[in-house]
Amino acid sequence: MTAQTYDYIIVGAGSAGCVLANRLSEDSNNRVLLLETGGSDKSIFIKMPTALSIPMNTDKYAWQFHTQAEPFLDNRKMHCPRGKVLGGSSSINGMVYVRGHAKDFDEWQQHGAQGWDYQSCLPYFQKAETFYLGKNEYRGDNGPLGVNNGNEMANPLYKAFINAGQQAGYAATDDYNAGQQEGFGPMHMTVKDGVRSSASREYLDPVKSRSNLTIVTGALAEKVLLEGKKATGVEYSINGQTKQVFAAKEVVLSAGPIGSPHLLQLSGIGDSDTLAAAGVEVKHHLPGVGQNLQDHLEFYFQYKCKQPITLNGKLGLISKGLIGARWLLNRSGLGATNHFESCAFIRSKPGVEWPDIQYHFLPAAIRYDGKSAFDGHGFQVHVGHNKPKSRGAVTIQSADPKVAPKIQFNYLQHQDDIEGFRACVRLTREIIEQSAFDDFRDDEIQPGKEIQTDEQIDAFVRQAVESAYHPSCSCKMGEDELAVVNSNTQVHGIEGLRVVDSSIFPTVPNGNLNAPTIMVAEKAADLILGKPPLSKSHAAVAMESQWQTKQRSSEI
Repeated sequence: MTAQTYDYIIVGAGSAGCVLANRLSEDSNNRVLLLETGGSDKSIFIKMPTALSIPMNTDKYAWQFHTQAEPFLDNRKMHCPRGKVLGGSSSINGMVYVRGHAKDFDEWQQHGAQGWDYQSCLPYFQKAETFYLGKNEYRGDNGPLGVNNGNEMANPLYKAFINAGQQAGYAATDDYNAGQQEGFGPMHMTVKDGVRSSASREYLDPVKSRSNLTIVTGALAEKVLLEGKKATGVEYSINGQTKQVFAAKEVVLSAGPIGSPHLLQLSGIGDSDTLAAAGVEVKHHLPGVGQNLQDHLEFYFQYKCKQPITLNGKLGLISKGLIGARWLLNRSGLGATNHFESCAFIRSKPGVEWPDIQYHFLPAAIRYDGKSAFDGHGFQVHVGHNKPKSRGAVTIQSADPKVAPKIQFNYLQHQDDIEGFRACVRLTREIIEQSAFDDFRDDEIQPGKEIQTDEQIDAFVRQAVESAYHPSCSCKMGEDELAVVNSNTQVHGIEGLRVVDSSIFPTVPNGNLNAPTIMVAEKAADLILGKPPLSKSHAAVAMESQWQTKQRSSEI
């Protein structure tokens, strides 16, 4: 056993951990240790945006977790990959940049996360980004993350989707990450100079040479060391050896929505009955650890395309080779985009105050693993009901840290979630059938026109939905009986221990989670360092005034 002491120990070099490593080590007096189980993120398949399906499905770069049989999805076991590489899930994700609706963060505050309302969070979103259209009261122009629109919607199908939405009576929005999320418009991605703009590339690479920052890869954190009710360090294994490191100030868990609750449980922090059943000595009864687990589901609405303009014509070896060669030469072309370049956020029904359905449009009919859905040209829109009421849990199964926890989301347990997906099918079909698609739309591939009744839609959804890879909320922030951390991200009842990642979200936002995870880490860094928070924003938020009686509006 060997031991060293640092001021801060950060467990997990993912979206949050990379931010914290950067910000906490800005003061040269702070000795910072960053532990990561995975290794280098320098693979071309991580760097090249169009190769996004590869790292997610590669054991070297991702924990290939699977859920238990999901009882409300015909007992399917769902894939739940999480980043196991520098950059974490920001190095394996689809690079979609969505902050969430302003009301999502106001909702956090209503759940007891004081100081996490939208006006308090917005300055940290701005701090984190450099937006390709420049700075305004919503967007930043001097942050680490590069945010753009890929190839500027060069394929006509992107704009056809936006036009179809307007024809169906929905609003247009120039920037869903600014004052108006609701509507149809261009989509943004974390890509800078044609390369994936991951947390590792943008936050970690520029500061790796700091003498006060130590990065250890290949390190599996096994437990937080405790003296009574105080965290004093971390025990981890590397190359077959067990090591202990100590924290003079704090231990920060940024291992993600699966890893962080599991590590707390391995350390004896969690529900006492759950810990005892797994053979773990109870150090601190905290029943909310692992509870409140949430995720987004989505399915693909697919159509054949009349014109040979889709990415289905680019899947051959020669085409892929040409795309790769152009990207290697100048970081441009189809290799430099994630291909999700238009999108929409709408409300599922009257009485829903802010959007709860999200669309990603793709000019291809293709599976997430990169395989063609059929022979020929097609397009698809990914759609999901994004404010689920179903709740699950991450539960330790063994005191052995190498044994994965049990993951159960209970997807579609709540009737409102079922009805939300019925709306997804019916509203999407109506949108695609607008005249803007007349020159492109051919036969419906999936779900298929025969899927019409509630029962047929429900059966289709149970078989077709996939995770959108947004697990979160398993160490929720707040003050209620299931809260794990307080509004300062400190673990309730344990001194010197914090959790900073998407697990502390009280509720899942309407959107992809990389942007809000990075925002949370930026804000948490100030809390950890005792800095005053950035000044609250006073930027306006556009809302549908008649939301109680109208499901859509061409003007907001």
